[in-house]
Amino acid sequence: MWPFSSSWKEIAQQKVEERAKALQTALPASPEQLVFLAAPAAEIVQRIAAGEWTASEVLEAYISRAVLAQQTINCLTEVLFEEARQQAQALDDYVQVTKKLKGPPHGVPVSFKDVYDIAGHDSSMRYSNQAHKPAAVDAELVRLVREAGGIPLAKTNVPQTLMFYECVNPMWGRTLNPYSADHTSGGSSRGEAALLAMDGSVLGWGTDLGGSLRFPASFCGIYGFKPGHGRLPTGSVKENLPGLDAIKTIMGPMGRSVADIELACRVGFGQQSENYDPAPILYRDIELPEKLKFGYYVNDGFIKSSPASQRAVLETVEALSREGHECVEFAVPDAAKALKFFMSLTLADGNKTLFSPIKGDLRVSAFLSLQCCPKGWARLLISWVLRYPMGDAVFADIMKLCKTASVEEFWSTIDQQKDYFRKFYKEVWEKYKFDGIIAPVLAIPALPHGPVAYISPLSSSSLLYNIVDSPVGTVPVTRVDPNLDRLTDEWRNQPAASPPTLEGLIYKGSNAFYNVDKMAGLPIGVQVVEKKWEEEKVVEMMKVVDRALGKRGFGPGSWKAKAQ
Repeated sequence: MWPFSSSWKEIAQQKVEERAKALQTALPASPEQLVFLAAPAAEIVQRIAAGEWTASEVLEAYISRAVLAQQTINCLTEVLFEEARQQAQALDDYVQVTKKLKGPPHGVPVSFKDVYDIAGHDSSMRYSNQAHKPAAVDAELVRLVREAGGIPLAKTNVPQTLMFYECVNPMWGRTLNPYSADHTSGGSSRGEAALLAMDGSVLGWGTDLGGSLRFPASFCGIYGFKPGHGRLPTGSVKENLPGLDAIKTIMGPMGRSVADIELACRVGFGQQSENYDPAPILYRDIELPEKLKFGYYVNDGFIKSSPASQRAVLETVEALSREGHECVEFAVPDAAKALKFFMSLTLADGNKTLFSPIKGDLRVSAFLSLQCCPKGWARLLISWVLRYPMGDAVFADIMKLCKTASVEEFWSTIDQQKDYFRKFYKEVWEKYKFDGIIAPVLAIPALPHGPVAYISPLSSSSLLYNIVDSPVGTVPVTRVDPNLDRLTDEWRNQPAASPPTLEGLIYKGSNAFYNVDKMAGLPIGVQVVEKKWEEEKVVEMMKVVDRALGKRGFGPGSWKAKAQ
């Protein structure tokens, strides 16, 4: 930590007190509310339409659980309970008068990552200088959800700079994993995933630049979806790297079932926006072939996946094969290149844009891993040491990228990224004729707090699909089992190559991050991937995967049983 202004603590304290006051309006939880918490979005809408439930009583159940989630894992930022109650009552009055529903998410409580503007509330994004500056209007997606009858319930926590696995910031503190207080809940949409995992919301909206939506979905045992760019409106959604168009920040839904994801996509796809950015393509109903051809891999060619992450992929492949689908293992072409493109493009201005909003705020320890990138001769020296004495050519190349790029270098990287996009499509989609790909979300399950800040290259398997702009869904598969997921000689002898520095941190020594005894019970998911513009196929394939895997302890209402 280093010098910071004297005002950030006072501002943070004010915000925490405002949140505490809003939380106090929640009514006591009751056993009768559990039926609402165990219902997916479609069932809530159906029961409200049938007159069996009201939006108001459903909302109170989720308010009570959201308060419990906040007390347990610290996931909320802005609390919207009072205005949510007013909207729920207006929806109930609307049904009484018209005998109709407003739209597909009528009466469904919805939460949003703190980057989404909601009129009358801050989008502080963990920065004190953004506090007490309420948005004038709703973000485009918030507006669409609200107009269709969805009820914004709360906004959720994010990490400082949005670029770490660890969810901690000076204003709101640390968000915990719902299944282990000792582990992180994932990427920058982690507050959202953690709230959904505890049944504190029905639908959620996050963002994804390099896995920020998919990591937390996997770590918390929920479903997530990163569309390709151009299917959802982006207006009034804050970004940590505004202006970076080579890799787009993507808005995406998060939920407790595939049906929840589909409902959210139907609300948002192809709708007009103040930015005129979504393609005018509404959600399309499609029918998949009876038998599908899936590609899969357990290692992406950059980092060797843990036994737990490999098992999640293999169990999914086995389940699909039992259903008669063809599954073919393949090798990802040049996975390390995707990571290098990501690093080059996001670090191109020397982190000036990323760091500028922090100003006088306290820097969390994770921040140091970016702030302290060596410069000049020191960077070159460290790169040389990594490459030769340590034998780690990949990390040596990554270290060279930690610098401010010239315009020529930046344009060259974008051009190389485009070449890689074409190479991936030719050598994967065209060569194998896959309907979809099953892949690890991350090399290991949820990491322990603290060290996660320093190993961003772990995200290679996920950020690959940001580089090639593929739509990707995440499906929870299983949980870490110490009896099945220990490191074995068979695993050690796998030919998959990993950077020695990274593999040592993750798997070797008494302080290795991968520890199945401490990780026992943590969720693990897989990615379901398709070609650009095939978002609806991803959703349908997520259904195929979900059905093939069968019941396995995930979904609405599942948190309580697992937490005990």
